[in-house]
Amino acid sequence: MDFATLPRDGRFSLANLRMPGCLLGASGDLERVSITIEAGRIAEGPAAQTIDMGGRIAMPAFVDMHTHLDKGHIWPRAANPDGSFAGALEAVTRDRAARWRAEDVRRRMDFALRCAWAHGTRAIRTHIDSIPPQDEISWPVFREMREEWRGRIALQACCLVPIDQVAEDGPFAHTADLVARSGGVPGAVAYPVPDLDRRLDVFFRMAARRGLAADFHVDETGDPGAAGLRAIAQAVLRTGFDAPVVAGHCCSLAVQPAGEAERTLDLVAEAGIAVVSLPMCNMYLQDRRAGRTPRWRGVTLVHEMAARGIPVAFASDNTRDPFYAYGDLDMVEVMREATRIAHLDHSAEDWPASFSRVPADICGFDACQGPGGPADLVIFNARSWTELFARPQADRVVLRAGRQIDRRLPDYSELDDLMEAP
Repeated sequence: MDFATLPRDGRFSLANLRMPGCLLGASGDLERVSITIEAGRIAEGPAAQTIDMGGRIAMPAFVDMHTHLDKGHIWPRAANPDGSFAGALEAVTRDRAARWRAEDVRRRMDFALRCAWAHGTRAIRTHIDSIPPQDEISWPVFREMREEWRGRIALQACCLVPIDQVAEDGPFAHTADLVARSGGVPGAVAYPVPDLDRRLDVFFRMAARRGLAADFHVDETGDPGAAGLRAIAQAVLRTGFDAPVVAGHCCSLAVQPAGEAERTLDLVAEAGIAVVSLPMCNMYLQDRRAGRTPRWRGVTLVHEMAARGIPVAFASDNTRDPFYAYGDLDMVEVMREATRIAHLDHSAEDWPASFSRVPADICGFDACQGPGGPADLVIFNARSWTELFARPQADRVVLRAGRQIDRRLPDYSELDDLMEAP
């Protein structure tokens, strides 16, 4: 049978597959498995109809836990003028004020989700720019999209506001209520401000009062003096906040003196904070200076975090917007580039979990593994890691509820009218 044509119905077994041992509760690297599918779910025992998969690699459908669906695909009308972080902020700020009406946000979100679906992603957490009045525009759109995509891609959302706008008596209180009503997660960009500790305490009190978790952008800079991650860890310990906390980016750790970074990581481990690394976007923005070759990759200290038991995930971040001109919400690309940028090869064998099980656990998405669970799989025409990462895997097979999906990607021309002058 052709690798790209699998049964659509009945009970059948996919024999002679390889899966990462860390996703099977095993200590090895790629382990041979046979997966039986019946009624869209993984079943126990063999089936009469068996397909030899030739040792091809299979993985659970992916979880992309840090994205920006509301920003995606605005590059043609809001390009970053110089590739810098400041250029990205300015371009997005202008475009948001001029163009981010409900229909614009909705169409770009839907386009991005169709890309993620075709690539094999089953769950996404997105950050939503929530400075008023944008919060009242984008959050209702998110709720609509969550319902439309229910059963295909599970969606979560976090608000995104500057930390210096967090105050109990300011507009953030209304945004926090909106987030709570929407089943979302409060979030903020934590950067150096004179009263950072006080504002973090306010943030955690407001989240705790509403029974919510927390998700931060922090230290997305090459400034070694940026220590927002340490401040967040100290605030968690100081306030006793006991809901899940995620910190994204954490770039400045990589340029700090070793002792200072290690003390911060010890606090992060003690506070129980999870970290999501965004290697593609960080490599694009960090250490960019005109006429000068970058000296570092922008990635955070993922190996040192894992050694302390800190949960570490990897995610897409921005797609075709001023913060990252490229990307397609393809977690295979994220996995391939994270392996190269962060040297995940020649290290521990459990890194594959950082693209599926670990982010699912961090965010609280349903598990997607084992007998009785949905047969949501991505199968590659590759038998080893070097075969997997050497090619884009454009011929991968995506099974959702045991059925092979149509992997055709939406055409960029669908968005052409949104790129015209307002």
